[in-house]
Amino acid sequence: MRLDKRADKILFLATVFMLAFVFGVTIAKNAMVNTFAEGENSVYEEQDEHFVTFYDEGVKLTVRTTARTVKEALDKAGYKINVTDKVEPAFDTKIDNDNFFINIYRSKPALIKVGMSEKYIMSASTDPKTIIGEAGITVYDGDEIKVVENTNFLETGVAMVYEVTRNGGRGVTVETEIPFTEREVKDYNLAPGQKEVRQLGEVGLKVSNYEVLYVDGVEVSRTLISESVTREPVEKIVAVGASLMERRPLTAGMGTNFYTVTKANGVVVERKETYYDLDMGLVMKNAARTCGVSPSYNVREDGAKVDADGYVLVAANLARYPRCSTVETSLGPGKVYDTGGFAASNPEQFDLATDWTNRNGR
Repeated sequence: MRLDKRADKILFLATVFMLAFVFGVTIAKNAMVNTFAEGENSVYEEQDEHFVTFYDEGVKLTVRTTARTVKEALDKAGYKINVTDKVEPAFDTKIDNDNFFINIYRSKPALIKVGMSEKYIMSASTDPKTIIGEAGITVYDGDEIKVVENTNFLETGVAMVYEVTRNGGRGVTVETEIPFTEREVKDYNLAPGQKEVRQLGEVGLKVSNYEVLYVDGVEVSRTLISESVTREPVEKIVAVGASLMERRPLTAGMGTNFYTVTKANGVVVERKETYYDLDMGLVMKNAARTCGVSPSYNVREDGAKVDADGYVLVAANLARYPRCSTVETSLGPGKVYDTGGFAASNPEQFDLATDWTNRNGR
């Protein structure tokens, strides 16, 4: 009997110890998950690449995500975006830094009254003139806009009413944004391919004044009277990490370029670069299937042919540099999409696609 009681006691203590251990591991795991980032609300995902912060109607959420674009980040975080909602920056904007912000402006119902006519609209804007314009209604100079709260919100579902009073004006002032340009500069102190924004871009503003012919409440024509730029756009400047070999880039006049490269395994090799000028349409069509990239390519200002992401199109020995792999060239970061007969006799040679021979833009 005493042996049975002792065994029961040992079993009981073992069970308590195991429960305490599991409880402790759970607490530790939760603590690790919830302390990786600061913010009102945070979500942890494995295999992350960037921190992204969402602002949705005043609610802040920070996530660590592998998403490549704004649209992908929204989908991964579970955000539902209506067609009338507004998201900044645009869906296709690439997430390329660890301090990335996404603003979500939710659309709301609005009622617009012009005389006896009424029109409902869903808008994410806050400017009355913009909201009225989104409804397809022109606001003329001299018109009066009155914004009132709808007392019958529960009945109509509309919180704000915009009343437009026509005052006989026939002039229209239109403000138009002037997009800013973006320029990349090489920085040999940054890792190749790394980017840093040195100057933020800012859109400009242009004001155009029109005289409008208005017949039976319908605009039939408008004539430009004057136009002026009230704010000049500010150029966006991005520094791009460049390797030392880019200080002596391959040129058409040079024909062949030689330099030494230290590979990841520490082996130093002599690299030979040449160039060729062929239609790369079929090559990039194959690359779209095998590498998952866009089949389109462009001719850069210096004549180098680059893919949709800006990588120089490179032909190489595929046994040493597999198709789709990223490599360094004297013309900047490149991707291997092609090969040629040279690869057998000189496996360290790169042949760069350019428009230096045909000069036909493709």
